[in-house]
Amino acid sequence: MNLRPHLLWLACAAQALALTLPAGAQGLRVPPSAGRPAARAPDAAPRTADYIVAVVNSEPITNHEVRQRMARFEAQLAQQGQPVPPRPQFARQVLERLISEKAQLQLAADNGIRVDESAIDQAEQNIARQNQIDVAELRRRLQADGIPLASFREELRNQLLLTRLREREFAATKVSDLEVDQYLRERENSSDPASLELNLAHILVAVPENAGEAQVAQLRARAQRVQERARAGEDFVKLARELSDAPGAAQNGGVVGVRTADRYPPLFVDAVQALPAGGVSDVIRSGAGFHVVKVLEKRRADLPGAQVVQSHARHILLRTGPQLTEAAARQRLADYKRRIQAGQADFAQLAREHSQDASAANGGDLGWASPGLFVPEFEEAIDGLKPGEIADPVVSRFGVHLIQLLERREATLSARERRELARAMLREKKLDEAYAKWAQDVRGRAWVELREPPT
Repeated sequence: MNLRPHLLWLACAAQALALTLPAGAQGLRVPPSAGRPAARAPDAAPRTADYIVAVVNSEPITNHEVRQRMARFEAQLAQQGQPVPPRPQFARQVLERLISEKAQLQLAADNGIRVDESAIDQAEQNIARQNQIDVAELRRRLQADGIPLASFREELRNQLLLTRLREREFAATKVSDLEVDQYLRERENSSDPASLELNLAHILVAVPENAGEAQVAQLRARAQRVQERARAGEDFVKLARELSDAPGAAQNGGVVGVRTADRYPPLFVDAVQALPAGGVSDVIRSGAGFHVVKVLEKRRADLPGAQVVQSHARHILLRTGPQLTEAAARQRLADYKRRIQAGQADFAQLAREHSQDASAANGGDLGWASPGLFVPEFEEAIDGLKPGEIADPVVSRFGVHLIQLLERREATLSARERRELARAMLREKKLDEAYAKWAQDVRGRAWVELREPPT
């Protein structure tokens, strides 16, 4: 089994500008908890009667759909310190994105791609786990923010359909050894931001859109006090949970996560350019408000000596098809998990007998793996486990997996591992480029009627 990385919207964090990403690669953020307002997030309910703004191959897109998507993107942009485009331009961009998604969903249906309820259940569990809450709390927050559960699950279904369509179209994408050699040479001698990895945390002091000078000055002073406390050594994550206005800060402590510098807002990268790991930036201003940024990690990507946390896992893979549905495979693997945990069966023996993967002969053992070498849904499941734990059945493009984490370790990448990581990153870049062109082609083949502009 070739478990290579592929950007899955359930697994990746929102990019610096969400509107520019492929339709399958958006992160879905949990609404902020009640009592902590989202920075500049508009009311999701339409101010006027709903109406059709576009028709895609006879399927309508309404003004209400555009406004709902705008609200979510605004929250993501605010969280990352990015300004929101002027409203008419923003509405046009969101509408164009919805048109592209609608055309792709229709193509997925034409190709017989389906997502069953068990996969949606898994996606819902994944989002809850990413936000360090359970499914019941996730649903409570959705209800508090006026998001019907049925609408939320339908969006999960659509995003999974888009992901599976993309995987089907680009499964054969490959990277040659020559491309890997050239990539490594360029990275080792480059000052390109793509070769610098950062892990940043930030605290947002939101500024209302129509704030007067006195209010802005008051909020700037508040941000300055936060910065002083952070530089004095207070726990930045705790400060973010208590004081940040960014959506999700109460759960993630303001931590954005490890990513290359070109995937962070330039405003953040400029602010921390001269700072070492542990450094706290000056107060910076964006369209969302004032930010204080801390450097948690800073390193050159995939150069000799890079330290990574590796995982040692094993799995049982059941491939789905006419003889075995996805739901049946999940049920069978759930029974295996129950038997293993009850001491009635051995994981390795079940893998040898039932796994439809090359690792079956080794009891499902996948050996030590560095970050980025598994598809995101598989890697995400591993990341959520403690050594010895077994995840609930996980669906990927290969089938359905039962995964157990055996152990973790810190390790220095070997030359071979650096090459594999480089190959994975190159393949991801190729996928994104190919997807962008393909999405334009799908959009171009669709019959689209634009009606009244969204508001």
